[in-house]
Amino acid sequence: MNVRDVLRRTGLAPKKSFGQNFLDAPAVCEAIAAACVHDDEAGRLPVVEWGAGLGSLTEPLLARAKSLVAVERDRDLVPVLHELFAEAVAAGTLTVVEGDAQVVPLPSEPFVLAGNLPYQITGQLLRRATEHRAHLVRAVFMVQLEVADRLCATPDDDAYGALSVFAQAAFKVSRVRKVPPGAFVPPPRVHSAVVALEARVDAIDETPAFQKVVSAAFAARRKTLRNAWSGLGPRELLERMAIAAGTTLDARGEILSADRFAAAARVLEAATAQAR
Repeated sequence: MNVRDVLRRTGLAPKKSFGQNFLDAPAVCEAIAAACVHDDEAGRLPVVEWGAGLGSLTEPLLARAKSLVAVERDRDLVPVLHELFAEAVAAGTLTVVEGDAQVVPLPSEPFVLAGNLPYQITGQLLRRATEHRAHLVRAVFMVQLEVADRLCATPDDDAYGALSVFAQAAFKVSRVRKVPPGAFVPPPRVHSAVVALEARVDAIDETPAFQKVVSAAFAARRKTLRNAWSGLGPRELLERMAIAAGTTLDARGEILSADRFAAAARVLEAATAQAR
């Protein structure tokens, strides 16, 4: 499929208000589809595609998915998708849904998420993926390269932060490939990357205590845990939290993995429960 040809034939143009940059790189689309549904899973997993656009990714996903739900917010693109994939729609293997990916219902059975995430709502959609991890096998997203760096960063990396921790608490995150601006119509001003978020079988519950210890640790990156966590409780409690995390209060939060933050959070949670 050639995106420029479809735009020319339909008289449509990318909408800045929707942050539309249509992927027009068959090799990249094939790589994303392969990361979504592995060869040994072909025909066995339903897929939900957020932001189907003009169907560049829809096509290779259909070849691998058990079934596909293509969600598209732009009502002008929905009839184009119906036309391009009329056979799949008629066969029942593809359902085109006009709606916002932030609210469209997701399956209650194991499924895969895919999509080229708009910059404006990347955070919200990542949050939604995390909230549905109980049934999510994996999510494969196109995001800005900077966001991909943060998602994949490991402790003590410059890009490591709260987003890294929250994502890695729920998923095993890996980079699939970088994608240059020229792969899109129109080309964005930033580089992009495809990331795969594989659901962890030992996912960490994002409890209020976990949210507090992580958010406080990165509120001011250069602060030691002694200062960053100071609002969470007395010094003796903070020391026990640091010990549980395998460190000291003189360290900075950027050295702690999601699992170590979880260990500190359990101490805080127990102390909070005991004080009630």
